[in-house]
Amino acid sequence: MRYSALTQRIAGDGAAAWQIHDRALQLREQGVDVLLLSIGDPDFDTPQPIVQAAIASLLAGDTHYPEVRGSRGLRDSIARRHRQRSGQGVDADHVIVFPGAQCAVYSVAQCLLDPGDEVIVAEPMYVTYEGVIGACAATVVPVPVRPQNGFRIDPADVAARITPRTRAILLNSPNNPSGASLPLSTWQALAALCIRHDLWLISDEVYSDLLYEGEHISPASLPGMAERTATINSLSKSHAMSGWRVGWAIGPKPMAEHLVNLSLCMLFGIPEFVQKAAQLALDEDLPQVALMREEYRQRRDLVCESLNHCPGLRAVRPDGGMFVMVDVRQTGLSAQRFAERLLEGYGVSVLAGEAFGPSAAGHIRLGLVVDQQKLADACRRIALCAADLMQPRAVFG
Repeated sequence: MRYSALTQRIAGDGAAAWQIHDRALQLREQGVDVLLLSIGDPDFDTPQPIVQAAIASLLAGDTHYPEVRGSRGLRDSIARRHRQRSGQGVDADHVIVFPGAQCAVYSVAQCLLDPGDEVIVAEPMYVTYEGVIGACAATVVPVPVRPQNGFRIDPADVAARITPRTRAILLNSPNNPSGASLPLSTWQALAALCIRHDLWLISDEVYSDLLYEGEHISPASLPGMAERTATINSLSKSHAMSGWRVGWAIGPKPMAEHLVNLSLCMLFGIPEFVQKAAQLALDEDLPQVALMREEYRQRRDLVCESLNHCPGLRAVRPDGGMFVMVDVRQTGLSAQRFAERLLEGYGVSVLAGEAFGPSAAGHIRLGLVVDQQKLADACRRIALCAADLMQPRAVFG
């Protein structure tokens, strides 16, 4: 039987990137000791007050159809949080709630892009961007970045790739996989390009609460950018709510109306009891959230300090997020081969940088998603794998 062309556009390297993670899960099911660092799923429990809010909502009978755009209470909370953190003047009518940031990115792309449009994306890029843009029959125009520059994009490289077919720029800061964040000067230069060439900016800010150095800039707050920016965010990382599927898009009101129409025919909102839990998460200053953020920072420091003293390895210190990129090129293996060897021989699951784009070739992405004791063990195994490639084990010992 024949399938639509869409099925080909949503496949590719991004979809294949998870094969090593799937293999790790198979090994675990077989009883193999595997440290799973290949997926960005927080290992923390969702804070109890959030869970209790959902339970209370269920007991109160909040099990009916939700408001498609999201409840007024939750959208008010999202808008208030965004105003406080960015200075951008938004209200609930600028906000649409989605089941996760991934769905928000997909929906925004569907409402902005036409077949043949070009979208400039900094790579390494999150693995689903390729499929999201492909689903619109648009084209990804990757902008390579340099590891020696901390994987930060250069606005001049963006300018060089703008054509009459360019419709949007899609950026993720702090970035997944690299953890690089963009300073104000870079955002100002990118904003000038968007205004000059009449481009949309899709700003994926899901790691904005996990920034350890510098200041997070929400580009929609810059002059002339509010009417041409879609801001994406969620609670998955900051509040350990990945399985709750709560995300949102903030944009100009006409965009919000288009997103409502799309949600109406595709999603029909997210459960009311999940929204009540999300509203509490945003409204309350929960100490658990600050503790989780500090723990991620400590884990980042542990990995960087552990691996930077190991032959054949160099950790690229991220500004934020929950991943560390590790340069393995001195071992003589590609990142994919190193990741496969690491999993099969040493029981550590990571993703190869090539899955995120050529700029990350020779790097592995390591998730900060286990406690410090397990993370130290993972670093020991990674170091042993590298040492075994570069010299006999007896010398390493």
